[in-house]
Amino acid sequence: MTTATLPPLRDRLGLPQTAGRHRLIGAHLVDSLGTGLILAFTLVYFARTTSLTLAAIGAAVTTARLVALPTAIAVGPLIDRYGARPVAACGNALSALAYGGFLLAGQVWQIVLVCLLAQIGHVSYWTSSTGLVVLASAEGERTRWFALVQTLRNTGMGLGGALGAVLVAGDGTGGLRALVVLNAASYAVAAGLLASWRPAATVPAASAASAGRTATGERDGGYRAVLRDRRYLLLVVVHLAFVFGSMIISMLLAVYLTEGLHREAWLAGSLLVLNGVQVVLTQNAVARRLERFRPTRVVAAGALLNALSFGLFALMAAAPGWIVTAGLFTAMAVFNLAETVATPYAEELSVSLADPARRGRYLAVYQLSWNTGQAVAPALLTLLLSHGAAWPWLFLLVLSLAAVPGLLRLERLG
Repeated sequence: MTTATLPPLRDRLGLPQTAGRHRLIGAHLVDSLGTGLILAFTLVYFARTTSLTLAAIGAAVTTARLVALPTAIAVGPLIDRYGARPVAACGNALSALAYGGFLLAGQVWQIVLVCLLAQIGHVSYWTSSTGLVVLASAEGERTRWFALVQTLRNTGMGLGGALGAVLVAGDGTGGLRALVVLNAASYAVAAGLLASWRPAATVPAASAASAGRTATGERDGGYRAVLRDRRYLLLVVVHLAFVFGSMIISMLLAVYLTEGLHREAWLAGSLLVLNGVQVVLTQNAVARRLERFRPTRVVAAGALLNALSFGLFALMAAAPGWIVTAGLFTAMAVFNLAETVATPYAEELSVSLADPARRGRYLAVYQLSWNTGQAVAPALLTLLLSHGAAWPWLFLLVLSLAAVPGLLRLERLG
């Protein structure tokens, strides 16, 4: 009688091989911790520590983000020339410098400057982060690494957000200044971890890619070659649906509940906690169970789940009061499932469809979908909300459904 051998616990949990990559894991976690610390409190910080109006502060932050939009395009060639690791480390170092500058910023132009530097640092890091996964992942484990990065991001941002909320409690500025100092320190630590990480196991692959760039990348026109790649451009366009959908966490959910449904603010907080906990606990396990399917089909399933969740959110605008709370938690659970299903496989597509000789440029164009969505979504979603509580959700529903035929066409083009 033979006894079936269970696969290793790491495999059953859907985790990748992490030996020799702990500095990278630490860098991702610390970077996300810093993002969570300041994400919701930038406007609050400048409102309390300067004499400027909230409108002036908001205009300064928006100006900085708009000016920073071309950053990804500038970073792409740097990744191709120097590699993802040093560019990501420099991005974190720049973020540390920028947040240190928050302590000295008191005028509009100074706020624009420090926020611009911070945004350039963020974009540099996140444009490079997919390349970091390529450096770290063993054969066949990329989707598990993308799932792990997503888990680390949610964990870090959740812890950072909770700590930030504690620090800003009260009317003084001491806690806010401490928050900024901790944030700058977190990015400095992340930069140090990346700078000291040596992905020795993947050096031959990196060298081969470098040789490919020397042979073909520079000669064949850089971004012109990317813009001629119809499959990749279709992926970038389709990905906009997921970018707009992801904006509900930071841009839409709280205002929809408080202004559209006239519910208490704590309910929005509870839904955000559900998002973080559900993703952290299930991301790698979900990614593992979907490994046998084509990435395009998995991402399409994520789009359909998104559409279902947005439809449920829209229905809550007309639902009887006794069902709204349960309906909101159900819609959020479906949205969280869509995130765990689609995110690792969308990132996998962004790498697998990219020419290794120009991967930095390809990832820069992919990052533009994020930057564009983040710039457009706040104005568009709030404009739709002003015409009725259900309108932004219906827009997101239609956008998610439109992504499905695009993904199936992407599969046929292959």
